[in-house]
Formats: sequence, structure tokens, C-alpha cells
Amino acid sequence: MSKRPAPARTKPQPSLKLEDQLCFAVYSAGRAMNKAYRPLLEPLGLTYPQYLVMMVLWAGDGLTVSEIGERLLLDSATLTPLLKRLQAAGLVTRTRARDDERQVLIALTASGRALKAKAAGVPAGIFRASGCSAAELSRTKASLDALRANLQAHV
Repeated sequence: MSKRPAPARTKPQPSLKLEDQLCFAVYSAGRAMNKAYRPLLEPLGLTYPQYLVMMVLWAGDGLTVSEIGERLLLDSATLTPLLKRLQAAGLVTRTRARDDERQVLIALTASGRALKAKAAGVPAGIFRASGCSAAELSRTKASLDALRANLQAHV
């Protein structure tokens, strides 16, 4: 009995069809995720980007704008208007650092800290909306983290 040779691996053929694009799958999944968050965040008075900032601050209060930006992969030009809106809503304070006035420190107000308890049900709401198991979501997140790391290494 002779063994069949393994099929030759071929390089994927480039396609310009939208449905074949990984970038569109990621983009459209992101848009769907934002849409799923909207009804969960609306009662909190937060947009999705504001929710991300609040999660960073709930994990560690009193950060600089650049520290928040590093965690969220955002620049200060994007963060500053968002932080000003959170300040106007009474959720954070923005103060210049005493030792370096170029740095702006962001701290939660009492209302900002209290909002954490009100936001506690948001992750469970997204989990239900996903229709996935915890294991599936964990694998998907790990794959997306790896994809982001690989792409960042090449830019």
C-alpha cells in the first residue's frame, strides 16, 4: 500500500469581495458590539468610549490622561473631549499635576465611583447578547488580542 502525498499548501488568493475580508468582519462585529452596549449604557448616561474610560478609572483612580490613553490605545486628542464630557457630567475631575503642569490627572468623583455599582450588570448583558458560551468568548478574545498584537508589530 502506498501513501498518498499530502496536498500542497497554496497561498490564499487575494480577494476584493467584502464578505471575504477579515477587516470587515472585525469592523462589523465592533459596530454590532457597540450597538449591543447602547441600551445597557444609556441608563448610566454613558457612551461606549466613556464606559471604557470609566472601567479604567474604576480599576485604578487618579491616572494621567496619557496613562488612560495607553490602556485604551487612544491618543490625548481623542481622550480630551471625552474626558471633558465626563467632567461636565460630574463623573470625573481634571486637574493639572503640581510637579508637571503638562500632565492632567483624572480622578473619579463620588458620583463616578457610585456609577460602578450601577454598571455591574453590563458585562452579563453583553454575555447574554453574544449568544456564546464563556469558553467561546474567551477564545475569541484571545484570538483578537493576538491579532491586534501581530498587526501592531507590523505598523
